[in-house]
Amino acid sequence: MGDATMQAKLSIRSAGKHYGAVAALQGCSFDIAPNTIVSIVGPSGCGKTTLLWSMSGLHHLSEGEILLDGSPITQPHPDIGLVFQDANLLPWRNLIDNILFPFEIKGLKPDRDWINHLLERVKLKGFEKNFPRELSGGMQQRASIVRALSLRPSVLLMDEPFGALDAFTREEMNRLVEEIWLETHTTIVFITHSIEEALFLSDRVIVLTPRPGRVKNDYPVPFPRPRTMEIMAGKDVYDLTYRIKADIYGQHDDRLTAAAE
Repeated sequence: MGDATMQAKLSIRSAGKHYGAVAALQGCSFDIAPNTIVSIVGPSGCGKTTLLWSMSGLHHLSEGEILLDGSPITQPHPDIGLVFQDANLLPWRNLIDNILFPFEIKGLKPDRDWINHLLERVKLKGFEKNFPRELSGGMQQRASIVRALSLRPSVLLMDEPFGALDAFTREEMNRLVEEIWLETHTTIVFITHSIEEALFLSDRVIVLTPRPGRVKNDYPVPFPRPRTMEIMAGKDVYDLTYRIKADIYGQHDDRLTAAAE
């Protein structure tokens, strides 16, 4: 285990989390290699967000441990960035001041060149003085990604960040994440309810069981990048989507029958 742990960027070891008598996670174990994107999917209430927040150090496990580069995560870590379901921009601060807020809290000097590059990359250059109310939902989420990446974390945790966006904007955001990853190769852990989104973004898709969450299956995603419309419309993607949905819904669920027709 020692060698595998040292090679992993993140190691989840028999993670368990209990809320009173309710077990959200139990015996959950897997490794995440550096410079990869791993999506975690599963039925509602299976502990996906609990697991992600435990990786961030914001939640303490009831049992087991999570390691970053071989060291236990016991509190929020400067090398781990987090993008929430909502953008969580402060409404009284403009876009650039929201991005600079973590630097103020930590007493760090921001790397303006890197921040400007990120703003350019996500097409927010020129909106620095706009307030959140003046930005669309997609623009706000792009700003939250810039804020998380501005500190150059080696791990980025994303908790279903595009679930509230319309289908077109969500697809745009997925392509943006892929493009940023191709540039930075930041290790990304992505929580989503969309199997299609997981397959578009990920090197692996980990399926959790119903509560208490544990690993039910771990699928490599072998499709080349960048992932074109042709790739995503192919039979191999369809077949893998079906297998993952069968894991989540059960082999005899009516939703699988409908999907196959």
